[in-house]
Amino acid sequence: MKDENFLKENNARHLWHPMAHPADSISNPPDIIVGGEGVEITDVDGHRTVDGVGGLWNVNLGYSCQPVKDAIAAQLDRLPYYSIFRGTTNDLVIELSWMLKDFFEEDGLSRAFFTSGGSDSVEIALRLARQYHKVRGESGRVKYLSLKKGYHGTHTLGASVNGNANFRTQYEPLMPGCYHIPAPYPYRNPFAETDPGKLAQKCLAALEDEINFQGPETIAAFIMEPVLGAGGVIPPHESLMPGVRALCDKHGILLIADEVITAFGRTGAWSGSRLWGVRPDLMCTAKAITNGYFPFGAVMVSDEVAEVFEGDKSGKGAIGSGYTYSGHPVGAAAAIACLKETERLQVKDNAAARGTQLFDGLTALKEKYELIGDVRGGHGLMCAIELVADRESKTPIDKKTIGALHRATYENGAMVRVSGNNVILSPPLVLNSKHVDTILTALDAGFASLG
Repeated sequence: MKDENFLKENNARHLWHPMAHPADSISNPPDIIVGGEGVEITDVDGHRTVDGVGGLWNVNLGYSCQPVKDAIAAQLDRLPYYSIFRGTTNDLVIELSWMLKDFFEEDGLSRAFFTSGGSDSVEIALRLARQYHKVRGESGRVKYLSLKKGYHGTHTLGASVNGNANFRTQYEPLMPGCYHIPAPYPYRNPFAETDPGKLAQKCLAALEDEINFQGPETIAAFIMEPVLGAGGVIPPHESLMPGVRALCDKHGILLIADEVITAFGRTGAWSGSRLWGVRPDLMCTAKAITNGYFPFGAVMVSDEVAEVFEGDKSGKGAIGSGYTYSGHPVGAAAAIACLKETERLQVKDNAAARGTQLFDGLTALKEKYELIGDVRGGHGLMCAIELVADRESKTPIDKKTIGALHRATYENGAMVRVSGNNVILSPPLVLNSKHVDTILTALDAGFASLG
């Protein structure tokens, strides 16, 4: 490995970082992370912090999950790669598909289509939704509906259903036929409605109005995160997703649950759909499926959708989508080991308990610091605080101030993620109460440093 001086001298000089301005990365070099153990990470200077970001929502089991590491190493020796395109498969994707069928049985999902990650899973689900209707003879159903503030990856279809201008504006024109509904965001919404239950009903009314305006016979699918993640951790009222499910059923529209973040325990339930008592038609998964140790994902498919494809006699059900690394045997080995460990540890229970502790601690910080306009969370280990220059006007805080908060919090022992004027927290699901206290203490010190 190159020495510390080499790494610092070349930091951000020869690569562009995702979700960052190249010039900003050069002016403000990223922290160079060189080690991880348990739920802590270490940078090139030896500074050790609790990882309040969980890698990128994906390292649910922390950095020392030996069963997953062992599975990857063993599979590299046995079969490092082979394609599962038509005519060949491998033993581990067969085993994994069976395990996922059992894991998602309560969600009504029984088939898996393997991908290389979350954006891939979203792209496949959106494509399959259109194909489903074509196989059934409703080829006019090509449009998509989604929520503003929702995040669905960065492929062109995913970016088109994204509800955040940051991921859209510089890449337009995107795909036609994508329409957005107001988010269930009590702190900021076009209805000036602060009651979550009333807001959910207004969002559902807006959804049905848009369905009727577009024409139900033109709409393929509605895609949503059970809890909006990258858009600022926005948990909907418990009535929203069941209401969406009912409207989709009423109008023959498929419901796609984007659970790239929420699947495998993060919300305190094994899936976000299960948290709200909803069975989606398709579910996008990735991230925690391998604990972040290998790029991998899966689209889970319901029995009803599977029957349409598998019962097709016309040839239209042949799937013309896939990736070189779909069903990668090393990724499958990692996923099998990860799923076993996820269930053995019952991480959803710890996520619920520690999530409550974190949410309560952030709520207490709001009472202490006027900069905190809103605290969101309360469903497992996904929380956010929204910073404002003035609580009355809700004016977002400036980039310099939130950058200073991020730096001070890091120096005091916790890595957090900044997104716009939000501080987002999504730590590993295996952290303990002391780790949560460290995150809260570091944030407290960060706010105190702002004066």
